[in-house]
Amino acid sequence: MRRASAAALFAFFLPALAACSPREDPPANAVRFVETVVVAAEPVSEAISTTGEIKARVQSDLSFRVSGRITDRLVDVGDHVKAGQVLARIDNQEQTADLQVAMASLLSAEAQQTQAQRAFDRQDSLFKASFSTRAALDSAKETLLRATATVESAQAAVDTARDALDQADLQADADGVITARSVEVGQVAQAAQLVFTLAHDGPRDAVLSADETVLLGRELDNEVEVRPIAGGAAMKAKVREVSPTIDKSTGTVRIKLGLEGDPDVRLGSPVIAIGHYKPMNMIELPWSSMTSDAGQPAVWVVDPKTNAVSIRPVEVMNYGRGKFAVRSGVKPGEIVVASGSKFLSAGEIVAFDGAAK
Repeated sequence: MRRASAAALFAFFLPALAACSPREDPPANAVRFVETVVVAAEPVSEAISTTGEIKARVQSDLSFRVSGRITDRLVDVGDHVKAGQVLARIDNQEQTADLQVAMASLLSAEAQQTQAQRAFDRQDSLFKASFSTRAALDSAKETLLRATATVESAQAAVDTARDALDQADLQADADGVITARSVEVGQVAQAAQLVFTLAHDGPRDAVLSADETVLLGRELDNEVEVRPIAGGAAMKAKVREVSPTIDKSTGTVRIKLGLEGDPDVRLGSPVIAIGHYKPMNMIELPWSSMTSDAGQPAVWVVDPKTNAVSIRPVEVMNYGRGKFAVRSGVKPGEIVVASGSKFLSAGEIVAFDGAAK
C-alpha cells in the first residue's frame, strides 16, 4: 500500500521537476579555420634540364677523291692526328700509270713545240732577208701556236694525274680526333665515299635533343650550366644554335650550347644541361590549394567581405616542384585557400588569418 502511494507521488512531481530544469540548445556549427594565400603575379624563372653529349664545334668527313682498293689504314677511332698526316692509302697503280702516260704525252708535245719553234725562227730569218713569203711565215707561226697549246694541255694532264696520285693518300685536313671510320683494308672505296670523321681541335659544344614542348611559348635564357654526368666541375655555356626544324623520328629539337673557355672534357661525354627560361610574370599557387571541380583543376576562393568560399576552375600553365602556375581562373589580389580545403562546401563561412571581423 505504501509502495503504491510513493509511486503515485513520484509520478505527480516528475512533470514539475522537468519543467523547472534548464533547456539545452543544440550546439552551433563551428567555423572552419583555413590557411590562405593572396594571389600575386611575380616574375618567375623556371629551371629546365636535359641530357646531351659533347661534340666538336667543327668536324669534317674525309673521303678519297679517286676510287681504289684500300691497302693501308694507319689510324683508328680515338686517335689524335695532325694536319697533313696520312690516314689511309689506296692502291695507286692506276694513278701511277696515268701519270706516266701524261708525262710521255708532255714530252712528245714539248718535242713538237721545239721543232715548230725552229721552223718559225727559220721562216722569220728568211722573210727578213726577202727569201720567203708572208704566207710561209704565218703558217709557221700558226704551227708554233698549236704546238704551244698542245704542251699546255699536256702539262695540265700531268698536273691532274699527279694530283690523282697524291689523292691515293688520304690526309687529315686539320688537327683533331678520329671519331668514326667506315672502311677496312682490302675494301674498294668509291670516290667521295665516307672513310673517316675528324673532330677538329678547338671549341666544344654540348649538343642536346630537347622535347619540342620545351620551346613552346617560352624563351630560353642565354646562360646555361653544363655538368658531366660522370662527375666533374660545372661548365658555363651559351645557347649557340637552335634548330628551326623538328626531328620527325624523335619529335625533338636540336640545341647546341657553346662551352666557354677551354674545358677539359672528352668528346662524346654525356652531360646534363641546366638552363632557365627568361623571367615572366605568372601566378603560382601551392600544390595544397588545388582541388577538383567536375574532374578539372580548381581552387577555393574566399570572399573577403563575407568570408564565404566558392570553388573556381583554373587553367594550369605548368606544374613545378611544390607549386603550379595558373594561366587563368584567378586574379592578383584574390584570396585562395591554401590548406584545409578538403571538407569545404560552397558558401561555407571560414576563418583565416587577416579575415575581416
